[in-house]
Amino acid sequence: MAWIKRNLFFVIGGMLALGLLGAAGFYNYKGWSHNSAAFNQLNDIYGTLRKLTGQKPSPGNDHINNIEAAKAQEHQMRDWIRQAADYFQPIAPIPNMDAKAVSSQEFAEALRRSIDQLQHEADTASVILPPKYSFSFEAERQLVKFATGSLGALAAQLGEVRTISEILFAAHVNSLDGIQRVRVSDDDAGGPQADYFDDRSVTNNLAVLTPYQITFRSFSPEIAQVLAGFASSPHGFIVKSISVQMAGALAATSPEAPAPPPPSVPAVTPGRGGLQTVLNEQLLRVTLVVEVVKLLPQK
Repeated sequence: MAWIKRNLFFVIGGMLALGLLGAAGFYNYKGWSHNSAAFNQLNDIYGTLRKLTGQKPSPGNDHINNIEAAKAQEHQMRDWIRQAADYFQPIAPIPNMDAKAVSSQEFAEALRRSIDQLQHEADTASVILPPKYSFSFEAERQLVKFATGSLGALAAQLGEVRTISEILFAAHVNSLDGIQRVRVSDDDAGGPQADYFDDRSVTNNLAVLTPYQITFRSFSPEIAQVLAGFASSPHGFIVKSISVQMAGALAATSPEAPAPPPPSVPAVTPGRGGLQTVLNEQLLRVTLVVEVVKLLPQK
């Protein structure tokens, strides 16, 4: 104790020095911890940036902002979609109830009326049909009550089948062997196979694509008119495939359907020298797969 009394100032100074050293050590530790956390965060940010930069496409750099460019291109695309909508006008369902629910009675009456009208239009255009043809609705033609939840899809298909048929009639094809559609109702399970196309509708980000398979007989000018009719239609039609073969040796689709008479070959009149040019147009059997494009509502 005597030594402490004699060296009191030294003892107090040493204690203060120890305290300051402890405070400095604690401060350094806190600073090191902070720097370590900041360094780890910087590494995370750098790793994320390197990952984004390595993506294709990347978000860009100080000179090019690919994100803003992508947004601008998306805006341009949506403007184009709005302008192109004039060429993809929806086909009205039959009956057209303006978004109201269709009843079984209303659809049954509209179906029979539409089939009668299409048969009359075919007769007016001199287009041969299979006997008592129902335009792919044989399963539903005699029904008065339809499968639950199917009337909306059936009404949409009836409108589309009518539009397709009228394009064929306007082109004055020789005969319509059949239109095949995808099954959309439990009632379709009891229909003839010849009425259906083993495919399905596809929905993407922009539209619903519904396929139909059409088989008809005609000469080459009428085929061109059919394709032109789909191309010039205000509704969205895409011809996915076309198959053409000679129709002379083929039987009619329906066993009871009369086969179109074979075209006559014009006689060759002898001329004065040179080769004779003879038009020998052959009747063709054409199978088209056509998709109806129905745009989805834009957000």
